[in-house]
Amino acid sequence: MYKILEKKERRLGEKLFLKQDRCFGPKCATVRRAYAPGVHGRKRRRRREMSEYGTLLREKQKVRFLYGLDDKELKEYAREASFSKNAFSAHFFQLLEQRLDNTLFRLGLAPSRRCARQLVSHGHVVVNTRTLTIPSYQVRVGDVIQVKDRAKTICWYANPPHFLKEQDIASWLTREKGAAIGKIIAQAIEEKSDVPLDFTKVREFYAR
Repeated sequence: MYKILEKKERRLGEKLFLKQDRCFGPKCATVRRAYAPGVHGRKRRRRREMSEYGTLLREKQKVRFLYGLDDKELKEYAREASFSKNAFSAHFFQLLEQRLDNTLFRLGLAPSRRCARQLVSHGHVVVNTRTLTIPSYQVRVGDVIQVKDRAKTICWYANPPHFLKEQDIASWLTREKGAAIGKIIAQAIEEKSDVPLDFTKVREFYAR
């Protein structure tokens, strides 16, 4: 799985932080092998000018890989955001960020979105006293999210229990000190990100 994630980042030529801590160190694939995957990847020194379609596709793929979605899911979010009364980018961002798996990651209760999805799918997550196993569940303001104690049996979850310092948690969330409990206090809003995304290009891609 690690090699698959690495290839995605190398193909796009950009860090997506799909493996969190590994991406900040010298072992990161985009640092060790800063060229496209494949037999001829190292030989491609000059990049051809990307077509308009290629630019739109690249931006769509960045969003898809970052949030761990398949094309059908992403297209549905884009369609829903297009019919919203709010600005497309703002609503599209909310749909992505307020997924249950992403919210767990943003709370620092999982080291990556992929691990957060595993926690949810295996029934380790409770929302408002109810166990949910749907990673795409849309959380709402006021929802309380908790990771069950039995999740500590998972090797990567046991230590440390929190993967983000409190100051790094998204502004629309709050986490109970010393416990694996968080709460949604506002709608998700766009903040400064390590991975710049252009949601309008995603809309243009699906509007072709």
